[in-house]
Amino acid sequence: MADIKKVVLAYSGGLDTSVILRWLQETYGCEVVTFTADIGQGEELEPARAKALKLGIKQQNIYIDDLREEFVRDFVFPMFRANTVYEGEYLLGTSIARPLIAKRLVEIANETGADAVSHGATGKGNDQVRFELGAYALKPGIKIIAPWREWDLLSREKLLAYAEQHGIPIDMKHKQGGSPYSMDANLLHISYEGRHLENPAAEAEESMWRWTVSPEAAPDAAEYVELEFERGDLVAINGKRMAAHELLAELNRLGGKHGIGRLDLVENRYVGMKSRGCYETPGGAILLRAHRAIESITLDREVAHLKDDLMPRYASLIYNGYWWSLERRALQTLIDETQRHVNGWVRVKLYKGNVIVTGRDSKTDSLFDATIATFEDDAGAYDQKDAGGFIKLNALRMRIAARKRGPLA
Repeated sequence: MADIKKVVLAYSGGLDTSVILRWLQETYGCEVVTFTADIGQGEELEPARAKALKLGIKQQNIYIDDLREEFVRDFVFPMFRANTVYEGEYLLGTSIARPLIAKRLVEIANETGADAVSHGATGKGNDQVRFELGAYALKPGIKIIAPWREWDLLSREKLLAYAEQHGIPIDMKHKQGGSPYSMDANLLHISYEGRHLENPAAEAEESMWRWTVSPEAAPDAAEYVELEFERGDLVAINGKRMAAHELLAELNRLGGKHGIGRLDLVENRYVGMKSRGCYETPGGAILLRAHRAIESITLDREVAHLKDDLMPRYASLIYNGYWWSLERRALQTLIDETQRHVNGWVRVKLYKGNVIVTGRDSKTDSLFDATIATFEDDAGAYDQKDAGGFIKLNALRMRIAARKRGPLA
């Protein structure tokens, strides 16, 4: 076992991480620093401080940080510049939060002189990969303690027994059987996994969803919303400029009200298994649709197609924990360069689970030329005769093959 003097623990204050805290003290005999991140999960975080104090953590070793603005500005928005979607549907709400948490864990380790970091991710999931790849990229010599890969507390019953034995406060919800789902929330999304959802044939219960109403229960009247973009990032909603985290929170409110952003997905985990999860990403669903709409009039065709070609690779890098890798950063440089002229506004109609684009414009950067695209007299702006030679040149290789081998050979 490694000689650990001080460890920074990603600490939520829940059952799992409270058990981990005590386990670290007992197993490694080390000083523990707790780090609790506010990335918009919508929960009161001060109880985590009280629990940490009760478990013997020094006041100066308790970090509770508001990272909401950094999360949206430096992680969510850069990801949406690429129109990032994993496996055609998933907007990576959990994945994109992990590199920020890893970054802050390492920063606190540096500030406090800790020689290790620890997390509560299970040995079956992707988060262990994301946390640890991020930590190693930012501090190559850091030691990492992953309790779920070391201990034998591999069931909820064992965790509860350990907590009772060691005087760890247990929330009433855990005593009564706990949540029917494993949940993760931040400003971009909320996810649900486990228990009832482990049967991929079972429909998610309506009572599970927290941010969105069902499309059937959404208002009968559509709502129009105007989104303004600068260099590919959302800067205003309906003419009101706000901080990045406030903008996303407002989109969540609007989307949730209209039943937008629900997803039921069986995804391919990095560790090799398939996993069924349900997600609510109302603001992200609106943002993705609107961003593609403003790009449709401001991006050159080949640049847009290049971005679409690269997006699945970029999405996999984020999903698989490579946010801090050289290749992700290189791709980001290219993506950000494509966004220099992505400026303008998009109007969307929100209605019963749908985001419908109804208009877009860019006064300074639009590549849409009505004098060329018109079906009316274009006064010579476009010569249709030019298309004939272009078509013949592109058909040449097919004509040669058809002459030699037959048309369907």
